[in-house]
Amino acid sequence: MSAPLLIGIAGGTGSGKSTFATGLKSLFPEDITIISYDNYYKPQDHLSMEERFKTNYDCPDALDTDLLVKHLRILQRGEAVDIPNYDFCIHTRREDYTAVKPTPVIIVDGILTFHDERLREMFDIKIFADADADERILRRLRRDVTERGRDIDGVIKQYVETVKIMHGIYVEPTKKYADIMINGGMNKTALDIVAARIAHKLKEDNV
Repeated sequence: MSAPLLIGIAGGTGSGKSTFATGLKSLFPEDITIISYDNYYKPQDHLSMEERFKTNYDCPDALDTDLLVKHLRILQRGEAVDIPNYDFCIHTRREDYTAVKPTPVIIVDGILTFHDERLREMFDIKIFADADADERILRRLRRDVTERGRDIDGVIKQYVETVKIMHGIYVEPTKKYADIMINGGMNKTALDIVAARIAHKLKEDNV
C-alpha cells in the first residue's frame, strides 16, 4: 500500500464535520480510518475538577498537536500508533489507548484541524464544514447533554464565554485554507467528489 490519502475536515463546533466523515467511511468502511482531533486534548490529571471545567478547550494550546503530527507521520510510513482516548466527563485522558493501523485513507476531524501549518501541509484534501451559528449551538447542546453528561446551563455558559469567541479568533479564519467548503455536514455533491478521489486512490493501490 502506498502512503495513505490524508483528509482534513475543519469547522466550528456542531458544523457537521463528523457527519461528513462518517458519510465517507460508510462508503469505504474497510479503507478509511477516522481520527478525532478531540482525542489529542492534553491530559489534565494535575488539575482539580474545578480547574478542568475552567479550561479553554477551544484554543490551540489545549491540544497536543505535536503528538498528532507524530502519529500521522508514523501512519504515513505504514506503522501503527496508539491514539489516546479522552474522557469528556472528567476532562482528561483515560488510561487506555486505541491501536490504529494505517489504512488507505485517514481522515482527521476537529475544529482546529487547519490551524497548525504542519497539519495543513500533510493533508491531500482539506474540507471546511460551515453552518449557521444557531444551528451549531443547538447541535452542540444536544451532543454535550446526551453524550458527555453536561447540563444545559454549563453548555451555554461555555459556549458564550469561550467557544463563540475562540471560533472567531481561531476557527473561522482557517476556512481560507479549504479545498472544499460544505454546509451543514452532508453535502452530497462534495461527498461524491471526495468519494471519487478515494476510489481513484484505492484503484491505484490495487494496480
